[in-house]
Parts: sequence; structure tokens; C-alpha cells
Amino acid sequence: MKKEYEMKEVELNEMDQEKQPMTGETPSGTEKNGCVKVKVPEDTEVKFTGLSKEELMKVAGTAGWVRTRWVLLVLFWLGWVGMLAGAIVIIVQAPRCKPIPEMNWWNEGPLYQISDVNAFSEKGLKGVEEKLDYLNQMKVKGLVLGPIHTVQADQSSTLELTSINPEFGSESQLISLMERAHRKGISIVLDLTPNYEGVSAWFNNAASVAEQLKEACVYWLNKGVDGIFLSQLKDIANTEAWPSVQEIFNKTDGTKKRALMGSVKGLSAVDVSYLLNHSSVDLLLTGLPDPAESGVRQAQVIQILYAGHLQTSLGWSLSGRTLGSLASRSQAAPVRLFQMLLFTLPGTPVFSAGDEVGLKAGEKLEAMWDLESQADDDNATAKGEHTAVRDFFKALSDLKGKERSLLHGEYISLHSSPTSLAFLRLWDQSERFLVALNWGDDKVTMTLANSDLPAEARVRASTDTENLVVDSKVSVEKLELGPKQAVLLSYAFPG
Repeated sequence: MKKEYEMKEVELNEMDQEKQPMTGETPSGTEKNGCVKVKVPEDTEVKFTGLSKEELMKVAGTAGWVRTRWVLLVLFWLGWVGMLAGAIVIIVQAPRCKPIPEMNWWNEGPLYQISDVNAFSEKGLKGVEEKLDYLNQMKVKGLVLGPIHTVQADQSSTLELTSINPEFGSESQLISLMERAHRKGISIVLDLTPNYEGVSAWFNNAASVAEQLKEACVYWLNKGVDGIFLSQLKDIANTEAWPSVQEIFNKTDGTKKRALMGSVKGLSAVDVSYLLNHSSVDLLLTGLPDPAESGVRQAQVIQILYAGHLQTSLGWSLSGRTLGSLASRSQAAPVRLFQMLLFTLPGTPVFSAGDEVGLKAGEKLEAMWDLESQADDDNATAKGEHTAVRDFFKALSDLKGKERSLLHGEYISLHSSPTSLAFLRLWDQSERFLVALNWGDDKVTMTLANSDLPAEARVRASTDTENLVVDSKVSVEKLELGPKQAVLLSYAFPG
């Protein structure tokens, strides 16, 4: 194939000054330096037309190309079958994941009790609604409000369980609070303990108010309340009316489950276990383990309750309207130590307003709202301490809400002594957590042994930030813990 190129003349008239011959002649001389005439192609593009269809068909039918196509086809199917077989082997040999147990909203994070609505906020129920963003930051999953109904102390004739005491707010304010809380993923539980300001929570005769209680449960559940809470549950659970109270909560309309919750105090672990079986409540707060008891006894109590019941029904609370604040009950040790214990036990941690910042007896709840203000010389230390406790609470709450081992993992006791405790939380192939606490006055060295334990683990939370720095690695076999200290460690699934 011939292609004709048109040629054009190009005249190179100039050269770089440094390339000019040093003859001294001017451009007007008879000899012109650097002037060359060349012929270059005007069109340098060469078009490739390729083979025609007929030419391709001739080549494709040759014996060489037929064999090549067959070889490639066989290699493709062999590779595909090999990958399929490999995938099957991986699936068969891989350990099977355990099914996630059924979880309810009260098992997904901490509950927060606001017994005195007006102490929490001077605006009552409206003020609680204004603090929902704060509670959301604390990863709170449910609020236990009140009691806020109308009653005069020890006067059963004045009891109105379906009427809100005007001192706390109105029914419309409660409904507004519930609607906004639900949008933030926070459930609302109403405390309907009848005689909450009197000597006996049930007027010394729970059966006499049972019918009012049933009517109130139906009334408030229809208004959108997510659960009902009853103090001194043993009193009402032993009446003939109790099965009909339970039946109200067994009914479902296809939405999220409504919870029947209660609390007891002063009962042994065995009695608590019996009440759990008898009452069939969704969540029971026991006041156990008692921080005043030895670590050996606390380990026994935890094991009794954990071994005999689903952890979805176990509620752990060391504070409350009648018990006092967490800091007041655990004066012998930092409040953060018991925050860690409650957050890492198998079940639901329940805190009272102020526990997250470590408020002590005599300190008002308003102190929580002053933490972000400019600290003066008189209370700078107290504010710094409260802020540190709150940050610690928030970190633990975040871990509780997202780590499967802490949410619903197994509980394995590792160590107990009169002043110390250690246990494991683990779930299937998820990250494991080791909890160690020492509320004694002396340093302890815990010799921990379990087939699941590695040589070292990572610090996730610590009250001793000087010796046990977060994200550092520490030895697990002989774990040293200073007095009044606690640490939360984690390590990967060893398999």
C-alpha cells in the first residue's frame, strides 16, 4: 500500500547565539550562517485499518487458534471449580458464630433513675426534656421517672396513680418528654410505687391498692410509657392480684416490648433468685453485690444470680431513692471503681441522677450543670473531679453499648479475696474483657489463670492512669493493682 506525502520546505533561519561561528561577519554578509532548507512530511499520522471480517474468520478457523481457545476455556473452568472448592472448605472449617441472644431495649445500655424530678431540674418534667441531649451523650437507654403521681404520705385514700402531681408538671409535659425521648432512642419508665413518701411503700397492704395499680398500668402504657417500675416488689408480687398485673405486660401490639421492672433491698442472693422466678419481672434491681461485703462474698452473690437466671433480667444498682447516691454508699473506694463494676457485670447497670459525676451526700444535682462554667478558686478542684468521673462514666457506657462481650457475654470468675475481685467477659469470637478491682488499702497481685488468657492485654479503662495508661499493654498472668484501683483490659479472640 502506497501513501504519498506532500513535502514542504522549512527554513531554519536562526540559531542560538552560542552556536553562531565567531567569524565577525554581520547578517548582511554574502554568507548566511545557519540557513538550511529541509523537506518534512506534512502529515505524519499513519492510519491502521486492521483485518477485515473475512480475514479474521480465516485466521480464527486455523488449528492453532482452535486449540488455544479450548485451553483457555478449560483453564477458566478449572480455576472456577478450584475457587468454589476453596470457598466450601473455608466455610466448613471456619468456626460457626453463635446466634445473638434476644435483647430488649433495657439490655442495650444503662438506665438512669430520676427520683426527684424537681431536684434534677427546677423546671420539673419540662426541665428533664431539656436535658435529653445530655442524657443521650451519656448513652442512656432508658429513664426511670419519679414517682410523680399524686398521694399524701401514708394516706391511701389520697392515692391517684393516673394523676401527675402539679409540683412536677402536667400530663401534656410528660407526653412531650416521651415523644422527644423516643426520637433520641431513650425509653421512659414510670415509677408507680404508691406510697413513695411514706413509711411503707404499699401502705402495709399491697392488695388494697392492686386494682388501682392495674388501672394505672393500662392507662400509662396506652399513653406511650415504655415500662412501669415498682419498689419493694416482693410486697405486691406475693398478692393474688399479681398474675393479672403480669398479664397486662404480656399483651403485645407488635411494637417494642413494654417492661415490668422492680426493686428489692435487704434480700439475700437466694431470696432474690426465688423472687425472680416467682415474679417473672423483666428486670429486677437487687442492691447486690453490697460494696460493704468482701470480694469473696460479692463473687458468690454474682455467681448465684448469673448461674440461675438470664442476664437480661438482672439489674445492678448500688444507689437509689432509699439507698442514697453511689458515692455515698462507696465512700471507702473511688466512685469510678464501682461504676466499672456495674458496667461490666452480666446484666443492666442502673444509676441514679448524679452518679455519673460522683455527687456525694449533701451535694445538689444542680452541680452537674455547672461543670462547663468558669471554675472559680473555691470549687475548681471539685469541678475537675466531677468532670473526670463523668468522662470515665461516658467511656464505660460507650464500651457497654457496642461490645458484645460486655452486652451479653459469658461471665467467668477469675479471682476473689476480701478486698479484690477479677472476672472475664467473653462472647464467641468477639474481643474479650478482663475486669479487676481492688478496694483495699494495700496493693494486690492477682494470679489469673484461664485457657483463654493471653500473656498481655490492652488497657481500655483505668482509675490508675499513672501506672495503667489507657492503650498500654500489661501482663495478665500476674496482674498488679494498686489500692483503691480498678482496670478494664481487653484482648482479641485467641482462635
